[in-house]
Amino acid sequence: MMTLISGARRFAAALALAGGLAAAPQAPAQNKIIKVDGSSTVYPVTEAVAEEFQNANRGLKVTVGVSGTGGGFKKFARGETDISNASRPIMKEEMSEAAKNGVQYIELPICFDALTVVVHPQNTWVDHLTTAELKKMWEPGAQGKSILWSDIRAGWPAEKIDLYGPGADSGTFDYFTEAIVGKAKSSRGDYTASEDDNILVRGVEGNRYALGYFGYAYYEPHKEKLKAVPIDWDKDTIGPVAPSAQTVLNGTYNPLSRPLFIYVNKRSVETKPEVRLFVEFYIKYVPELASQVKYMPLPPEAYKPVSERLKKLQTGTAFGGEPTIGVPIAEIVNRPLKN
Repeated sequence: MMTLISGARRFAAALALAGGLAAAPQAPAQNKIIKVDGSSTVYPVTEAVAEEFQNANRGLKVTVGVSGTGGGFKKFARGETDISNASRPIMKEEMSEAAKNGVQYIELPICFDALTVVVHPQNTWVDHLTTAELKKMWEPGAQGKSILWSDIRAGWPAEKIDLYGPGADSGTFDYFTEAIVGKAKSSRGDYTASEDDNILVRGVEGNRYALGYFGYAYYEPHKEKLKAVPIDWDKDTIGPVAPSAQTVLNGTYNPLSRPLFIYVNKRSVETKPEVRLFVEFYIKYVPELASQVKYMPLPPEAYKPVSERLKKLQTGTAFGGEPTIGVPIAEIVNRPLKN
């Protein structure tokens, strides 16, 4: 990590010489705290960036909370945080709340995730799942029913499927339900839910008949105790595809590939030099740090328009407040923004 830290210090020094950090050298301690909250999926990326940033900028502190994407947006829209981690785009009701409170935001895609469906390694019968089979497990109509593995596919064990997944404040929950069930937040509720992905990991690790889903970064460190399930999307003819950096970036792992975001309060950038410094640092170093925590960086050319959004303080969202599945990153970073 020494090369990264050394480069980070040079980056900070260059910004200081250009008037960035030096603009507020004697700021009170409370003004040097950069407040981040939101997605548990984005947390490992932001935490890695925050650690390197603090190593390179003594006296500046970054706090990173984990309220889930929805919970993070609630705080962000009230102006309580400088940056919101998000595993899905901002929604219309969140846009309205931000507007009501005078919060303008800069939407920055930072990397890709492969939302990963997992089972226990001793599950020898599942070699893949179709999106239709996943829908049968998770749709609201399954609520209160004891869904057996044999209900999903003939020849599988007549054993109850124990389900593990994110809670309703999670952007992962929103994205999965939109992609699999067809409507965001439309899900059975009788499953083990948690905003802490580590709880979901442990749940599946300890149960041969379990199935769960969460971000790829929580699967990768535990892949000896979990089995990732290839997914067969009914809207293409590719067949089952397993999650990986290659299948995400070549566009074949669908519909569970997704971009991850940070949302930055425009006022924080304008009034707190340390926030601008941190976000510029984030964009510069996230390709390497995302890879280290097992996420997939955007293509190199995509970071230029992302950086331009910050430089020009371009506010708004490329998604119009609607759930969106399977949009290429080149389109995301070049779409017009809407407030």
